[in-house]
Amino acid sequence: MNRICHLFGIRYPIIQGGMVWCSGWRLASAVSNAGGLGLLGAGSMHPETLREHIRKCKQATDQPFGVNVPLMYPEIESIMKIIVEEEVPIVFTSAGNPKTWTEYLHNAGIKVAHVVSSTRFASKCEEAGVDAIVAEGFEAGGHNGREETTTFCLIPAVKRMCTAPLIAAGGIMTGEGILAAMTLGADGVQMGTRFALTEESSAHFTFKDRCLRLNEGDTVLTLKQLSPTRLIKNDFYKQVEEAERKGASADELRELLGKGRAKKGIFEGDIFEGELEIGQGASMIHRLQSVDEVMKELVEDYNAALRRTQETCAL
Repeated sequence: MNRICHLFGIRYPIIQGGMVWCSGWRLASAVSNAGGLGLLGAGSMHPETLREHIRKCKQATDQPFGVNVPLMYPEIESIMKIIVEEEVPIVFTSAGNPKTWTEYLHNAGIKVAHVVSSTRFASKCEEAGVDAIVAEGFEAGGHNGREETTTFCLIPAVKRMCTAPLIAAGGIMTGEGILAAMTLGADGVQMGTRFALTEESSAHFTFKDRCLRLNEGDTVLTLKQLSPTRLIKNDFYKQVEEAERKGASADELRELLGKGRAKKGIFEGDIFEGELEIGQGASMIHRLQSVDEVMKELVEDYNAALRRTQETCAL
C-alpha cells in the first residue's frame, strides 16, 4: 500500500497545501471528501478563527484532515494548544525548526509532516522524528527556500538520504506531474496552486481570475532579503523590484511590505497593490473547477500517463 495513504488514512496520496487566505474549511473538507488530504491554512488565521474552521471542517467531512502551521507564526503557542484541544489528527509544519513542536504534537497522538527546501533541512526532519517530509521546489508559490532548488532536483536528492515517507511539492499541477514526482522517489504530492484556483478556495474571485490568465514567466521569486516569495508581477511587485534595484535594506523592504499585503491581494482581490502569491504552474490552468472535478482529473490523467509510459517507454 502507498506509504502516504497508509500514514494518513486517505485514498489518494494527494495533499492540498495549507495556503494563507485560500485554505479554509470549505476547501480542506472538499479535498478530504474527494479522497485526498485537506489542510487548513493556520498562517492567516487568528487562533479562535482556526478553532472555528476546525469545527466546521469536522462537520463537513468524516475523513482525515489536518492543519498547516508556519512555525514563525506570532501566536504559535495558542495555535498548537487549540490543535491539541480540538484533536486534529495531522499537522504540517513549515518555516522553522521541526524539533521545536514535533515531540509535543506526537505526545498528543498527532502525526507530523514538515516542509523543507533542501537536503540539509530534510536531514534535520529525520533527526526530529517527523512522520513525513515535504520537499518543496522553488517553483512553488508563496514563501520559498533560499536554495532555489527545483522539484526535479530536490526529490531524488532527499530520497537518497532520508527514509521517512516523502511528499513532493512545487510546480505539480497534473496527473502526469504526480507520476513524474513518484517516479523520482516521492510517495505522494502536495499541491497548492492547483487547489487555490478551485471554486472552494477562499481566495477572492478577482485573484483567481488573474491567476487563470497568467502566462509563462508572469511570476517571479523576490523579497530574497526577507523571505523569498514567489509573486505575480503587478504594481506592488514593481515597487519591490525598484526598491531592490536601489539597494533597499531588509527593514526598508519590510516597511514597503507593511501589514496585510497578502490579505489585500489574495483575500480581498486587490490585484494591483496586493501581494499575489501563486506558483509557476498557474500558467497551466485556465478554468475554474470544483475540487471534485480536479481530483477526478488528476486520478484519470495519472492512470492514463502510467499506462502510456508502460506501453511506450520500456527499454
